[in-house]
Amino acid sequence: MKAYFENCFKYDNGSFVKTSFPVDTIQGSDAVDFTFNNCFIFPAFCDVHVHLREPGFFYKETIATGTAACARGGYTDVFSMPNLKPVPDSVENMMIQRDIIERDAVINVHPYASITVGQNGEVLSDFEGLAPICSGFSDDGRGVQNEDMMRDAMIKAKELDKIIVAHCEDNSLLFGGYIHDGEYAKANGHKGICSESEWKPIARDLKLVEEIGCKYHVCHISTKESVQIIREAKARGVDVTCETGPHYLVMNDSMLKDEGRFKMNPPIRSEEDRLALIEGIKDGTIDMIATDHAPHSSEEKSKGLAGSMMGIVGIETAFPILYTKLVKEGIISLEKLIELMSVNPRKRFGLPETEDYCVYDLEKAYRIDPDEFLSKGRSTPFENELVYGKCELTVCGGKAVWICKE
Repeated sequence: MKAYFENCFKYDNGSFVKTSFPVDTIQGSDAVDFTFNNCFIFPAFCDVHVHLREPGFFYKETIATGTAACARGGYTDVFSMPNLKPVPDSVENMMIQRDIIERDAVINVHPYASITVGQNGEVLSDFEGLAPICSGFSDDGRGVQNEDMMRDAMIKAKELDKIIVAHCEDNSLLFGGYIHDGEYAKANGHKGICSESEWKPIARDLKLVEEIGCKYHVCHISTKESVQIIREAKARGVDVTCETGPHYLVMNDSMLKDEGRFKMNPPIRSEEDRLALIEGIKDGTIDMIATDHAPHSSEEKSKGLAGSMMGIVGIETAFPILYTKLVKEGIISLEKLIELMSVNPRKRFGLPETEDYCVYDLEKAYRIDPDEFLSKGRSTPFENELVYGKCELTVCGGKAVWICKE
């Protein structure tokens, strides 16, 4: 396959430069050539929070379908969460997942091991055995409720030079809630999740990190308090990074509908929280954007806000949503978005600068249609949204893993 880039703009050392060049070494396609005019060439994206669901839940997603969806979105490195069956809490269980990755993945997948056995919060996983074959430790989907357990996990992680990737949620403050405890919940009779259930365990953990000195990363922050707590910890020199998701940056709870595609954990929160998150990405408190791509079956997402499972898909829509809602609106620069989606996650999680790339046509407008997704998941709050930016090509390891045929 030959690709010709004419009058394109390539991200290079933090800025975009105009470039024109042919590439004739891309493998994996029978097509003779493709020509890209007035497109943008980005370092391929990296997502540190993706649910690929295999082994154990292949009816929701597989390594094959999930990584194909990632490639369509411009990603060539993703970190897979441990909410699996069996849970990757031992070398034996981790190797089941790694064997599937080796066989079926079309991009690079970096799996997390669980912090605790079965993600039950009672006994630490085999940290020593897992450290050489995992990218870090997480009990994502469940917060580690016991402070002593988290302290022990951090001590082990520091000894092994691994990162703790924390889902911060205090179960004692949930009270059966399933959306943000805000105006929409009150007006429509829904049970709310308070902001404290997120920021309180973050504050607890950051005191431990300050004491122990391990690497620590906070998943999917959604509240203004979380932003401020992390901002203050960074100012004290605590080794913490964090992520937020596209939906938290562009939506607030006034936009909710009583449909499963608006239900995720943590929930979409208030406009005040959203604006605090925006400030957090502007001032560097929030280091990266991760999708928390979490596919479920149509049946599991068809029971409204109260009855549907938590989680939405997002890997195929992240860049166009963020480009349309943040960059085109002048809220952040395109360079800043690439830092958040490609540069910063690789730096924090120990990946080298990538030679992989994706090509986007930023002038191409279209409406998001879940029926076109390569993911098995179809549940997105952005269904039918008009967006700009279509991924034309993704190259991973010299191989074309996605080519737009439209």
